[in-house]
Amino acid sequence: MRTLSDRLTSLRENSAEKIPADMREIMHRATDDLRTSGILDDLPKIGDPLPAFELPDTEGTTVRSKELLATGPLVVTFYRGVW
Repeated sequence: MRTLSDRLTSLRENSAEKIPADMREIMHRATDDLRTSGILDDLPKIGDPLPAFELPDTEGTTVRSKELLATGPLVVTFYRGVW
């Protein structure tokens, strides 16, 4: 079975092929700007507990972290949308 890290790497590589080079450059520049801003210093680290939250999913249904955690580990990812 592939690890989460392997799956994320594969997803990143596959999506990179579909993103036009000029957009990819903008995305990488924005990511580099965030890294150099120091914002990452305040982010939770892997394994840190997060506060409970509720967010709408892509269909508008409320998703609660407590309910998801009751069934097993939880991975949260954010999609920034179209560039």
